[in-house]
Amino acid sequence: MLCINDHHTDPYFNLAAEEYMLKNFTDNCFMLWRNGPSVIVGCHQNSLAEINMDFIRKNNIKVVRRLTGGGAVFHDLGNINFTFIENARNDKLIDFQKYTQPIIAVLQLLDVDARFEGRNDLVINGRKFSGNAEHVFRNRVLHHGTLLFASELTDLSGALNVHPGKFTDKAIKSVRSRVTNISSHLKNSLDVEEFRDMVLRYMMDNYPDCTLYEYTDADIASISRLRDEKYATWNWNFGKSPGYNMVNGIRTNGGYLELHLDVQNGIIKHVRIFGDFFNVRDTAELERLLAGTPHNETSVRQKLEQINLSDYLVNVTADELIKVMMP
Repeated sequence: MLCINDHHTDPYFNLAAEEYMLKNFTDNCFMLWRNGPSVIVGCHQNSLAEINMDFIRKNNIKVVRRLTGGGAVFHDLGNINFTFIENARNDKLIDFQKYTQPIIAVLQLLDVDARFEGRNDLVINGRKFSGNAEHVFRNRVLHHGTLLFASELTDLSGALNVHPGKFTDKAIKSVRSRVTNISSHLKNSLDVEEFRDMVLRYMMDNYPDCTLYEYTDADIASISRLRDEKYATWNWNFGKSPGYNMVNGIRTNGGYLELHLDVQNGIIKHVRIFGDFFNVRDTAELERLLAGTPHNETSVRQKLEQINLSDYLVNVTADELIKVMMP
């Protein structure tokens, strides 16, 4: 088993590294890695419906879609991620308890009563510190999980606190859980890097075939290319979201403005504009202009630059219209 203690903290790179190791190696792998502040959404989720976009922008938090299912999770440098990639028997492709057992064993060495609970969680005293997910590629299984060690839980709450009535869609919604940091349950203090090293030592001591592996220059070049072409793109992180409808409204100097959007594959298909504003030209023209636009601020702003917005929405600014169109 190749053991990789990855010190990259770019979430785009780290998610790309998982896919690269899954699809280009035949060795079993164990990986430890951390991300800078980011929200990692499940492959079947509507990214916009999982995040508080105002908080995300203000705090420069990246949003990245992963290969695996399950709900959205918050990462920062106080969180450790672990990944197993193994060649598996066809009759045992999904096995959450198998891959979380080493983590429970490490915590037991620290006299922490950690337990596997529910479908895919690890808990301490009923509070979640690890969510886990899996993806199968041919005969290889990728299992990864979070380990909240000393994360900023207020940032976690703020990043994932989306308005409950803004979206209606068929995507998988995250379940907000009561969470806890591992560090708050330790009798003797450890920092996050010491805990990560302890997990790595446990793997090296208990899996005789473990050998340390560092990415080669060729590995890094391939991972970086996958990062740039997939994981850092708007199309992967937002355009792949399932179809959804969004309703949002704000009060402006021009009156109340409410928009209803139908979005498919990240593209605005239909727009309806309602409110008590005044207009010079028919707002149906504006609705037709916005249809077919990617649902992101840059694309919408480029469309609005083509017109005199005050002809359609008197005393409503482009910033206000964009605000009501975005989550």
